[in-house]
Amino acid sequence: MAASTFLSSSSSSHPSWTYDVFLSFRGEDTRKNFIDHLYFALRDTGINTFRDDNELRRGEDITSELLSAIQRSKISVIVFSSNYAASRWCLEELVKIMECRRTVRQLVLPIFYDVEPSDVRNQTGSFAKAFSEHEKRYLLDIDKVLRWRRALIEAANLSGWDLRNTANR
Repeated sequence: MAASTFLSSSSSSHPSWTYDVFLSFRGEDTRKNFIDHLYFALRDTGINTFRDDNELRRGEDITSELLSAIQRSKISVIVFSSNYAASRWCLEELVKIMECRRTVRQLVLPIFYDVEPSDVRNQTGSFAKAFSEHEKRYLLDIDKVLRWRRALIEAANLSGWDLRNTANR
């Protein structure tokens, strides 16, 4: 069975699925290269895919619209990149994605794009630097930072794809 046939038929059995796939990514790292290729490959095979720059209407509340799109997606693909954890938007998306994994059994597929999976899991390298900044900024809301850390660990422990230097292999 083709992927698009599987996604379409299985998403129609769950009335709240609006999207087959939600893409979570840090735009400055991946939008104009990897994400564009992935998005168009999915779309061209008939897989209804949400990506923030393509689906949000001008004037929409970004937070509620993104969180709603996550909840209405059958699958979330998280593209971890070097600056992913520097974005509070990405981290809030990640918390919602992991919540949907537990509550509505959303399938979550992590991709490690030029980052070590262990850097995501252990919050080392660029992830350590980002969290050092978050801990300073959210000193009075440290629970938020702890939620982000837990979501990263949970997501990084899932089976996914390691795309470090794949062109050189």
